[in-house]
Amino acid sequence: MKDVMGVINLVNELDDLEELTYHRAVASVPFGGRYRLIDFILSSMVHSGIRNVGVFTHLKYRSLMDHLGSGRSWDLARKRNGLFILPPAVEELKELMRGDLFYFHKYKDYMHRSSQEYIVITRSHMVCNIDLRDVVAYHKETRADITMVYKEDPLQTASRCRRLLTDPDDRVILLQDHYGRMNSDKVSMEIFVMKKELLLDLVDSSLAQGFDHLVRDAIMKNMDRLSVYGYPYKGYLGIVNTIQSYFLHNMNLLDPDVYRELFFKPGQILTKVKDEPPTKYTNRALVRNSLIANGCIIDGTVENSILFRGVKVRGGAHVQNCIVLQNGQISERVNIRNAILDKDVLISNDSVLAGDPKAPYIAEKRKTI
Repeated sequence: MKDVMGVINLVNELDDLEELTYHRAVASVPFGGRYRLIDFILSSMVHSGIRNVGVFTHLKYRSLMDHLGSGRSWDLARKRNGLFILPPAVEELKELMRGDLFYFHKYKDYMHRSSQEYIVITRSHMVCNIDLRDVVAYHKETRADITMVYKEDPLQTASRCRRLLTDPDDRVILLQDHYGRMNSDKVSMEIFVMKKELLLDLVDSSLAQGFDHLVRDAIMKNMDRLSVYGYPYKGYLGIVNTIQSYFLHNMNLLDPDVYRELFFKPGQILTKVKDEPPTKYTNRALVRNSLIANGCIIDGTVENSILFRGVKVRGGAHVQNCIVLQNGQISERVNIRNAILDKDVLISNDSVLAGDPKAPYIAEKRKTI
């Protein structure tokens, strides 16, 4: 994989995560007890041998830069290649609304200076653990112009995703945008492999015609002249860009088989290291089927829930089917179920909060209830 570079493209990424992205980008949304969404595709790149990774940031990227840092946690703090966080190239406010091809054009010097021949372009909201070496090998074997990864999964109904049709040879014959009504179980994972030379050519030719979106304009409008193949992915996939999909795929982690497949196969998911003490369970604590990070204090009842670092559940509290982000505080005699609590949320004594699995209750960051 020395001839492959990676780009995690966060420009105009789909976002229906409501309160969870008021103050952060989709890529830095917490997931699974101690991770961020970007950790999954970034770890997949690292374990696949990609050592030159660029992250095209867009809006609300402060927390993302704090999380990624120098890339040391992913072994990308290197003198040659490594992790490159590329902030928005904004000269005027209106440029923030332009498509991602504009950003590829702004940073073409970065790609020209990179010695790799091939490029893998991804998004951050695809929760998966994929070996990209197989995808690149498939791309070279088929001699495709573009290879896109897809998953045949009829259950991705809580997310917004592109759908596609392929012929018996897995050549993509039709690709439809997120708002389309195509009757197909094949969903795009927004992972594209192509030669860097072809990408730069598509960028220049599309911008010259007034188009500025990579998939919608550069790829979909040129499918009649490009050889676009699909690579079928067989592992676990969670497309997390809505509140419903966020709640669903977090709760799926309570299935041990899903957890082991997602976090350890083919490689371990890496994240920013934080030193926290082990979780403390008092004599009154009762925990069933839950995923609890370190640094928590549990004095109440927790069932079918995911608790991030530093969460405190006081005596008499009952937390059921909930996701509680970092440093949340559940006070005494609180009864809460089917809820998502952002960081530093305080639930006061004797409160009762109830949501629905299809429409969970959401508490904004640092809110007191």
